[in-house]
Amino acid sequence: MAIQQLLQSISSRSRRFLSRARRTSLVLALVLGWSLSLGWGLSQVGGAQETERAIAATPPANTVEIGTVDIVPTQLQLGQRLYFQNCSGCHFAPPPEVMPLQSWAAILQTPQHYGTVITPLQDPARRIMWNYVRASSRSIVQNETVPSRFAQSRYMRALHPGVELPEPLSFGSCISCHPAAIDFNFRRLSPEWQARE
Repeated sequence: MAIQQLLQSISSRSRRFLSRARRTSLVLALVLGWSLSLGWGLSQVGGAQETERAIAATPPANTVEIGTVDIVPTQLQLGQRLYFQNCSGCHFAPPPEVMPLQSWAAILQTPQHYGTVITPLQDPARRIMWNYVRASSRSIVQNETVPSRFAQSRYMRALHPGVELPEPLSFGSCISCHPAAIDFNFRRLSPEWQARE
């Protein structure tokens, strides 16, 4: 009798254990199925988002070029126009990014301009243009020589990584790769350089 009760007790416990095991297995199977479904669904949404991002990153054929090296904030656009008007009368206006701030300070304050005497700008036009140049350029490091020409500027070289710049570097050299430089557009490249992109 004791053995029979023991067997019934074991049998009862086994049934409860098996019942719990089945429920646990069922719950685990449901959680696993739900997780797989959720993961698959999210991967499909992520794929769609990647496709949307790729489409958004590809400019349409009728994209308007911004022309300059960087987008100019509204409060500096008058300075940019003054810079362009004053410099492009004799040569194309190079982007201020190609020279350090100290070079521009000397250029804007000196009537001697590379062998030509120019009339320096007067305030407020000088200050407005200076604010634009200052925001677009950067300072040299301590003990660095201030370049007087953009061919000597390390910033010019930094803006052209992997480009073998011609010697001597001149405004004509720039136009050979940037045909719209005369219009202050340095993003449009010659067909040779467009093919390399």
